[in-house]
Amino acid sequence: MSFSETGLPGLLVYEPKIFGDSRGYFFESYNANTFRDAGIEYTFVQDNQARSTYGVLRGLHYQQEPYAQTKLVRVLEGKIIDAVVDIRKGSPTYGQSFTIELSAENKLQLLVPKGFAHGYAVISETAEVMYKCDNFYHKGSEGGIIYNDPDLNIDWGIELNDAIISDKDLALPRLADISHNFMF
Repeated sequence: MSFSETGLPGLLVYEPKIFGDSRGYFFESYNANTFRDAGIEYTFVQDNQARSTYGVLRGLHYQQEPYAQTKLVRVLEGKIIDAVVDIRKGSPTYGQSFTIELSAENKLQLLVPKGFAHGYAVISETAEVMYKCDNFYHKGSEGGIIYNDPDLNIDWGIELNDAIISDKDLALPRLADISHNFMF
């Protein structure tokens, strides 16, 4: 099992060790001791799961402190382009984005710390996404960034004209116009 840095401080890719044989495969998708041994210690309190069809784009979302959430994101079925934006004031990578393909096949996971906006687009026929959170959902602290902010220029892996986006996400502001309380 290994953790890889992404170039954005604190944002890590987790690649679990897969044990495969003629019966299929087995892996630990999460083990607190493995994370702790790597110096990564969170207490996850909520698991979220979503199923979506091709072209669904969710995000970019975050929750303000004190309800901010660290997330451990993985795909149970299908493929997504997972995207994050560093929104921690004072961060050397403030405003920078990172994308990665997460899939049931590659079994990679993305550890998204507090202070990042997060979203994903489904690039397979369907996808089932699951993520652990270290804080509970709190509607009053929701925030977000519009998916097509030209300052971010995120490649979602789909034609944006065909994207399926909620009305709530379509009304999100650009990065330059968001209000948040994250510090690096």
